[in-house]
Amino acid sequence: MSSHLPAALLDSLAGLPGYNRETFERVHAAAEKITSLRLNPLKITTPERVQQVLQALSANGVQRVPWSSEGYYLPARPSFTFDPYFHAGAYYVQEASSMFLEQAVRATVDLSAPLKVLDLCAAPGGKSTLLQSLITEDSLLVTNEVIKPRAALLADNLTRWGAANVVVSNNDPRDFSRLPGYFDLVVVDAPCSGSGLFRRDPELVSEWSLENVTLCSQRQQRILADVLPAVKDDGVIIYSTCSFSAEEDEVILDWLADHFELENITIPLDADWQIVPTVTTKRNCTGYRFYPDLLKGEGFFIACFRKKGSSQSIRKQKESRQVALTARQRELVAPWVNIPASWQYFLHQDEVLILPPLLATDITMLQQQLYIRKAGVKAGQLGQKELIPDHQLAASTILAETLPVVSLNLQQALLYLRKEDPGVNTDIRGWALVTYKGMHLGWAKFLPNRMNNYYPKELRILKEING
Repeated sequence: MSSHLPAALLDSLAGLPGYNRETFERVHAAAEKITSLRLNPLKITTPERVQQVLQALSANGVQRVPWSSEGYYLPARPSFTFDPYFHAGAYYVQEASSMFLEQAVRATVDLSAPLKVLDLCAAPGGKSTLLQSLITEDSLLVTNEVIKPRAALLADNLTRWGAANVVVSNNDPRDFSRLPGYFDLVVVDAPCSGSGLFRRDPELVSEWSLENVTLCSQRQQRILADVLPAVKDDGVIIYSTCSFSAEEDEVILDWLADHFELENITIPLDADWQIVPTVTTKRNCTGYRFYPDLLKGEGFFIACFRKKGSSQSIRKQKESRQVALTARQRELVAPWVNIPASWQYFLHQDEVLILPPLLATDITMLQQQLYIRKAGVKAGQLGQKELIPDHQLAASTILAETLPVVSLNLQQALLYLRKEDPGVNTDIRGWALVTYKGMHLGWAKFLPNRMNNYYPKELRILKEING
């Protein structure tokens, strides 16, 4: 059977648990495209709403992703660009195998407790949005990306998701050693040689080589060594790749067990899932392999460890005063939001940030150690007489229910998302929240003879709308 896969890759996988060269080559040659997504439980909160969104995505029904509480397979890939639900943060399009992170988290941490979680290599944001869906409202998620343009994309995706308990940072992994013992859970979805995505993205094949696998393995070790000090004692580190190569998977587990005080943790599996446990020869560590010829998803590898031993924990940082709002400024913001009394407003360069309690307590310390792109929800810019609301506020789940709302149909919603005038007739004057089927799209300001569209320029749909 001819295959476009590198012979060196196929040879290197021989003898690995779950690997069957014939079916592996066959499934790659067939090149089936699988589309899966995860609903946003912050915004899709009722069974009726779930049905409404899934029906809009696929008239022919959907299938559940078996290891995900919010994941679904679609029978065909719709145009997500022309779906207002997508722009409103109703769901995240995510590869099904990587949704298994949910099972790893449930098996390793107490999700009813307030947790501090780091997603270290996070862009574009699939695993971050999944983590945010699992943790409590009084937890904190720091989601990081080292490459600047990708960090901007990550921030946009987290804004769309709508949660307030999130910080987006743009840092090198080694910067996190300045937060010793801070995190209960660190997820490292490490940059890898990408062989697990060959079926989905055949262009990656030409970039693959055994030398690149070795380089990736060395980089993975550096990333893990850099971030481990930030994991608290008894905290958890979850490691994953989208590579089939043992050098990036099992070999890394043995390396971790050799060099650090870590205890491997197993994850309960359902046999029907066809996920293959793999145990390393040297240190008896268990990881989990996902093969596209065995299950409905791409290639993936994941393993979990608990940190043992006693290491230093974070020192109390010197307080730097966040600027609180004056009573008058609070009056301008209050009508826009519906938040618990324990939440805090801060002023940052004329912009109002709204932070939940744990983030409000720790924001100064995090700012001193990290380059922060986004924290909490940006409510908007304070003018003399009014708040000029930010898109982050429209996308959030903390809006006051008394705000004026203008509801658009599909065609109008797409025009609005292109930053054009959707041609709405309304008696509303001034600011209004623009919605589609009850989902928030953004802001507009209605004047006597026109509408000013405040949808962010950098998020607008660029493709032409057909028909």
